[in-house]
Amino acid sequence: MTSLTYRDAGVDIEAGDALVEAIKPLARATDRSGTMGGLGGFGALFDLKAAGFADPVLVSSTDGVGTKLKLAIDSGIHGTVGQDLVAMCVNDLVVQGAEPLFFLDYFATGRLEVAQASQVIAGIAEGCRIAGCALVGGETAEMPGLYKGGDYDLAGFSVGAAERGTLLPRGDVGPGDVLLGLASSGVHSNGFSLVRRVLAATNLTLAAPAPFGGGSVAEALLAPTRIYVKPLLAAHRAGLVKAAAHITGGGLPGNLPRVLPKGVLAVLDAAAWPVPPVFAWLARAGGIAPEEMLRVFNCGVGMVVVVAPEQAEEAIALFAAQGEAARRIGVLEAAEGPAGIRVDALRPGWPG
Repeated sequence: MTSLTYRDAGVDIEAGDALVEAIKPLARATDRSGTMGGLGGFGALFDLKAAGFADPVLVSSTDGVGTKLKLAIDSGIHGTVGQDLVAMCVNDLVVQGAEPLFFLDYFATGRLEVAQASQVIAGIAEGCRIAGCALVGGETAEMPGLYKGGDYDLAGFSVGAAERGTLLPRGDVGPGDVLLGLASSGVHSNGFSLVRRVLAATNLTLAAPAPFGGGSVAEALLAPTRIYVKPLLAAHRAGLVKAAAHITGGGLPGNLPRVLPKGVLAVLDAAAWPVPPVFAWLARAGGIAPEEMLRVFNCGVGMVVVVAPEQAEEAIALFAAQGEAARRIGVLEAAEGPAGIRVDALRPGWPG
């Protein structure tokens, strides 16, 4: 009987080793204060005291990219979904007032293609650079028979910290506070099962020019999720942020009430912010009702920040200085019962 090897079974240890060597410089480039050691250990170490924390509370988050990965795989554009992965985790940390410290990734595939995986992890490293957190480790799993050739899946895990007493939301959120919307870069990383359904119904190929701009369909839809960490931390440390909500799955109705107390209603004006053309195209091409658009997609608002009315202009100016387009999109009003949301000026055909 011929002697079998692990490679015969579909797992290439040498390819895995080659990937680790390829990504070591990417990981080292994300080092920050507090980072200890490097890739290759059985666990990653981080020194909170060296990172400047005196009495920290740890905050953690884990997430994925969803079926947006299918567009990356089908188009062969792998360089941006890694940034999506980081964004989905670190944006969830910063809305709690935490500074992201380090990040770990999980990359699973049927057969490891070093060039493909390197592109993905380069995107992860870029996301970590933007967020100011260190890429300290991860797992690459080669699982033949579980994934088709060329397919892969991603998961991310991040840990952040905040000094005790500085966590968000603050306890003084209430009626009269102003809601600021930070612009999204597009669809971000939610709702892609519906996006793909609309693409199939319109017979648009990924290589075709996008009818909503931004290059090809694949290039436009794969625009990475915006990372709001540094601007939001700057506003928080300036004492301007009462609460913040990352607008992901569930859209504005599903995420904004999560950071609001009982007895308030978030009243938004749908005409108060510009909606990127991709959303008008999705609504029109898919025959999607305005309420469903708001429930599935961010519709142009990737982050909502709650500020005191007398500090709204100062916050807008600070965000502008940080490169973020922030605008007033609503207010908090007194109401009975659990926190809720109402969107005014939501006409038929919106956004259009």
